[in-house]
Amino acid sequence: MISRARFTFYDLAPGEESFRDAVLNGLGRTPKSIPCKFFYDARGSALFEAICRLPEYYPTRTEVAILEENAAEIAAQIGPHSRLIEFGSGASTKARILLRALDRPAAYVPVDISREHLRDAAISLAEDFPSLAVVAVCADYTRPFPLPPLPGPSGKRVGFFPGSTIGNFEPDAAVDFLANYARILGAGGEMLIGVDLKKDPAILDAAYNDRAGVTAKFNLNLIERINRELDGDLDIDRFEHVAFYNEAEGRIEIYLRSLANQEAWIAGTPILFAEGELIHTEYSYKYSVPEFRALAAEANFRPVDTWTDPAELFSVHYFRVG
Repeated sequence: MISRARFTFYDLAPGEESFRDAVLNGLGRTPKSIPCKFFYDARGSALFEAICRLPEYYPTRTEVAILEENAAEIAAQIGPHSRLIEFGSGASTKARILLRALDRPAAYVPVDISREHLRDAAISLAEDFPSLAVVAVCADYTRPFPLPPLPGPSGKRVGFFPGSTIGNFEPDAAVDFLANYARILGAGGEMLIGVDLKKDPAILDAAYNDRAGVTAKFNLNLIERINRELDGDLDIDRFEHVAFYNEAEGRIEIYLRSLANQEAWIAGTPILFAEGELIHTEYSYKYSVPEFRALAAEANFRPVDTWTDPAELFSVHYFRVG
């Protein structure tokens, strides 16, 4: 049983009302869209964990290999008594690699929007690291939020943002997000961030259109979530998953496509869908190392080091604020 002194949970209440507003606003305009942060209810989070285990989905296993190979070097640069703050923590799988390597980390702060998934993952980690203070924060990390008091000796704040989630932001929004992260970390703070590299489009196409159809289920779960939480009556069989690489923009684009002219009710509001109409659900930008360093510099991060895998599929960047 975990100690209350070593585990705390802060619920900043990112709730159903914000999901309702985002869905009605996004589906009420042209072109239609739903923010990708709403993928991650409990079922969506579980489906994403399944995606990470797919043979076609190289980012997770490649980033894990980079972290494992370089964990000792990373830990040496970070030093003792650090507070590791992870935005979009999910199952905290990659954080465990760092926590095992770090010298007497003072606290781990997982931040995620998926309340149940966050609580379960944070409790599991606290049980496995009994001497570590775990301060879980349920919040919409894409917006500014107050960080709770952090326990332990005064070590540096270290941000951790793996998984190439930064690619979900359009470049200007990515700079704004990183600038907010820099403010939270403060002067002298550091950050590790995973960034997917530009590569053969065939590799990207396979990663986002897996043969088992798990990514399609993940995308279509948005339809099911609308039905579950917003009293929707959308017919999931009348929508399909669409994903492709836009080489000119350097990004994967993901959509739900309506397969028929149809009307649906969501939270008491009628919504019309035309046959072939697309609902944008996600971008995933890919960067070269120089491109991403230039983007981070706009948010007051300066590069310290970068690690890639031998095939140069993925990169892990180490930055310092200021």
